[in-house]
Amino acid sequence: MSKTEHAHNDAADNLNRSLHARHMRMIAIGGAIGTGLFLASGATISQAGPGGALLAYALIGFVVLMVMQSLGEMSTHLPVAGSFEVYASRYVSPSFGFATGWNYWFNWAITLAAELVAAGLVMRFWFPDVPGWIWAAVFLALLTTINALSARAFGESEFWFALIKVATVIVFLVLGVLMIIGVIGGPSPGFHNWTTGEAPFVGGPWSTIAVFMVAGFSFQGTELVGVAAGESENPRRDMPRAIRGVFWRIMIFYIAAIAVIGFLLPYTDPNLLAAANNEDITASPFTLVFDRAGIALAAGVMNAVILTAILSAGNSGLYSSTRMLYALAESGRAPKIFTWLSKRRVPVPALLTTAAIGGFAFTTHLMGEGQAYTWLLNISALCGFTVWAGISWSHLRFRRAFIKQGHDLSELPYKAPLYPFGPIIGLSVIFVVIIGQNFEAIQNGNLGAVLSSYIGLPIFLAVWGIHALVTKQGRLIPLDEVDVSGLKPGEYDPRQEAGKD
Repeated sequence: MSKTEHAHNDAADNLNRSLHARHMRMIAIGGAIGTGLFLASGATISQAGPGGALLAYALIGFVVLMVMQSLGEMSTHLPVAGSFEVYASRYVSPSFGFATGWNYWFNWAITLAAELVAAGLVMRFWFPDVPGWIWAAVFLALLTTINALSARAFGESEFWFALIKVATVIVFLVLGVLMIIGVIGGPSPGFHNWTTGEAPFVGGPWSTIAVFMVAGFSFQGTELVGVAAGESENPRRDMPRAIRGVFWRIMIFYIAAIAVIGFLLPYTDPNLLAAANNEDITASPFTLVFDRAGIALAAGVMNAVILTAILSAGNSGLYSSTRMLYALAESGRAPKIFTWLSKRRVPVPALLTTAAIGGFAFTTHLMGEGQAYTWLLNISALCGFTVWAGISWSHLRFRRAFIKQGHDLSELPYKAPLYPFGPIIGLSVIFVVIIGQNFEAIQNGNLGAVLSSYIGLPIFLAVWGIHALVTKQGRLIPLDEVDVSGLKPGEYDPRQEAGKD
């Protein structure tokens, strides 16, 4: 075993495994339910119609299932902090792992800044005269404090953040169904909104493909559970449970919510597009449905929920990027200072550095009409898809190496059911999504828009290539040399009482 792999095993031992099964489930659910559902869902229906939106979310959901199964097989076999970087380094090449790790860290550090901006905008609903940067500073301090306490504190806060979001979606679905059948909110709309104008499929295949991209971004965050596996109390029990159960819950939430919106609101309703364009909470499809159901102060209630979603995303982003920086330092790919742990086993230097980068990125929003900030966001925008592609590629090579080296599949705690079709489908679709990110700009010859949309991809490839050139570690690791060793019994506290959460 190399020095790098020893470091990663040490990392697994050093961090405190205090996240229970309920934390793991809610981290995965909370990562995928956010403003993409509460605000952007209306825009997808406006663009592609209820049928196009449903189809797009169902297809991207299937891709997510493939990716999560790949992640589940590797993260139960080797549950470590910074999982994507470790798997990419072990199963593909050290240079690819280097690029993946730093890419993921940067993405969530910038995403933290984006959430701070959004939180400031949301707080204007109640405090219109208070500058947004004050709220950004308050929330950054709050999230940093939560993460500094312990992994358990993060898991507990994320559990309750996610629970609020899940409860909101369930109430929305119940009220929506009652309105569809005409019990409350006036007479039943029937199938009118599914057949009006161009519905159910609006704008042809290209509109559905465009929504496909939006759906992809909405589902990003489900992979956070892979990072949390490194601090799971019993990863071999909890990871398969989280992946199997969470996917279907997320799919039901998204599919059912879009179906309800499609029944109750016509795709021509200008409010559907307005919510995503200007983050006007009063235009959120959830707000509109609650308002029509007769819920007093619907806008205020949804504003609070969306603030919760924003804080949840920021909380998860700060946690995951901190652990990724810690893992990079453990493998010698970042300064060793970031491996220092507090008495509560929290990598505080990595945490404070990530929080500082998020705060700095936020300040760019306040300068130069936000141009620097926009470019930072665009640089990180493709990160989620490149990580998904990396997970799929790593899984393909891991399984091939595992079998080639004489191991039996019965040795794996969790086996991806659809291998090899799962990772192959995942890689293929993700490639199409990345290329089609802003295909309209390419068609129109809009160079500025093309650069802005795709800038993250060449930067990722450049980091990968430069590391390979400098370190000579860019070649694919031969399958018979791939380290397929996993977490051994006794390297974590299993606490295997039946049904313990």
